[in-house]
Amino acid sequence: MRLDMDDGDDIGVDMGPLIDCVFLLLIFFLVSTTMKKPEQEIQVDLPDPAISAVSSTAMQVQNLVVDASGNFYWGATPIGQQELHNKIRLWAEENPESHLRINVDRNAPSRFLVQVVDLCTYEGLTNYSIQTQENGAPKS
Repeated sequence: MRLDMDDGDDIGVDMGPLIDCVFLLLIFFLVSTTMKKPEQEIQVDLPDPAISAVSSTAMQVQNLVVDASGNFYWGATPIGQQELHNKIRLWAEENPESHLRINVDRNAPSRFLVQVVDLCTYEGLTNYSIQTQENGAPKS
């Protein structure tokens, strides 16, 4: 079988089907995506903090301090991480209604604060707070 090949014929790519495929893909993605509706802002009147209304002499408070180097202190006694876990567990068991105040140095890495909060949650201690200091207040 003999083919007649003319050098004068231009070989070209038909772009019609390619454009059809692109438009079909575009329509598919437009239809399949969901448009996110803007969330409405809900106005909430938050209560004042309850801990400021209760004097620290009326309830039993234990201080846990994390310094800038990541060292833990139970009151004024330096403790290690395993001892910290034991102290929080015993504090949660023996004093369920008492309060644990966590003082964290502003230069301490946040992983130490997260570790302490995770330990409190793990041991079921829910009555704890993170103490902050107002700007300009004297350091204690």
